[in-house]
Amino acid sequence: MITVIGSVNMDLIATTPRLPEPGETVSGTDFTTAQGGKGANQALAAQRAGAAVTMCGAVGDDAFAADALALLDGAGASLATVRHVDGPTGIAVILVGGDGENMIVVVPGANGKVTAADAEQAVAAMAEGDTLLLQMEIPETATEAALTAARANGVRSVLNIAPLTDAVERLAPLADIVIANETEFARLSGQPAETLEAARAELERLHNKTRQCMIVTLGGDGVLWARDGEISHVASLKITPVDTVGAGDTFCGYLAQGLDAGLEFSTAVRRAAVAGALACLKPGAQPSIPLSADVDARLRDT
Repeated sequence: MITVIGSVNMDLIATTPRLPEPGETVSGTDFTTAQGGKGANQALAAQRAGAAVTMCGAVGDDAFAADALALLDGAGASLATVRHVDGPTGIAVILVGGDGENMIVVVPGANGKVTAADAEQAVAAMAEGDTLLLQMEIPETATEAALTAARANGVRSVLNIAPLTDAVERLAPLADIVIANETEFARLSGQPAETLEAARAELERLHNKTRQCMIVTLGGDGVLWARDGEISHVASLKITPVDTVGAGDTFCGYLAQGLDAGLEFSTAVRRAAVAGALACLKPGAQPSIPLSADVDARLRDT
């Protein structure tokens, strides 16, 4: 079983031939809305990957609340621990450029009302050996409480240190597995890595120091991971991205499902990497998350 404690958003997405420079206005080509929030994205990815998922979080009392939960509800995730609170549901304003890259502004709304008590209650309902998946889009007190409770109760914890905050150095050591992109990993290691070789060397150095399981997603350069003294690399699929929004969340959800299902670690990472790449082929965060059958079919072809 997987429990995800995290954010639930509606994404407001504008596409444009190129992303604007600071202070610049550019003309957009399209606008749409889609379900999002890093917590909900990762929960849906784990559900579509084949897990039984419980989502813990909060939505507001506005028109966005039901829509924000619609895909999770339709996929069969348990929403019993999603609270409805006064105020707005969280939103993300997303600009997507013609090359698939994006810029995002997140307004927390109800996500800011997820409490340490919510987190502790959610973890208390888990069994030893279950998997807890966390991000950093809810108050750090809730994330810290969840990580502390998970360690005390024998629950595997996976922390995606995104979006990056000043709490990362304190919270990351509390997790069993840390997932970061290259920018987030540079914050942990204190040393930007401009090449794959440099990133691998930094990961090896940090892993030898902390002995913590760490995964670094590198976009087109694939995924690096360190576990029990082993350092390995998984190449990325060769794709032309349409929209990279949600790719990292897809990776996290699929990885959590693979580990929870007992897959060998390298196999779980490889499957998650393929899922993350496939998520780049469609627009939107949750609508782009692939189904397990599509991921497994692509794996058989690689």
